[in-house]
Amino acid sequence: MGSLRLTLCTGVLAATATLAPVAHAADGGVSVSPTTPAPGGDLGLRVTGCTGRTGVATSAAFVGEARLSGVDGTLTGETRIRSAVRPERSYEVQVTCDGADGPRSITAPLTLAGGSARSSGGQHPSGHASPVAPVKAGGGGTARLAAGDEDARATGPNAAHAVTGLVLAGAAGVAVKVLGGRRSRRTG
Repeated sequence: MGSLRLTLCTGVLAATATLAPVAHAADGGVSVSPTTPAPGGDLGLRVTGCTGRTGVATSAAFVGEARLSGVDGTLTGETRIRSAVRPERSYEVQVTCDGADGPRSITAPLTLAGGSARSSGGQHPSGHASPVAPVKAGGGGTARLAAGDEDARATGPNAAHAVTGLVLAGAAGVAVKVLGGRRSRRTG
């Protein structure tokens, strides 16, 4: 599952990198897409000049470190820009990877756009990038029971349901007995 997810993410990133405008840092081989991301938005990274298959990109603007992976000297990865960073400000992106002469460190500038990804409709209208409470879904309708809804518990199985279940079980038993008797008569 992890390698499938990585493959799909890398494919999406590659497609995005070819279709969206890209900014290159001339001194380091680091490119980002979109060129000027907004606070709270997603960011694709592409690093060239690394001989290893993995690397890490960090920045004060990132929510967390971006894990990079790839082959043939090109690494790609994704991260999200923190929503609390100041727009229209430049941040440094620090990339660490394996180079031809050992570990390589590349630093490149990253300039953020004004506004935020939230105002562009890319996130939930409440301003949260992800759910802040459990979603009432799944379980075949048991979400109300799990949430402690007393009305849902009161309408659970009662005596009528129990009698119906016993009648159905009895009918199934009679059907098995009758069909089993017919088979034994045919083979004998």
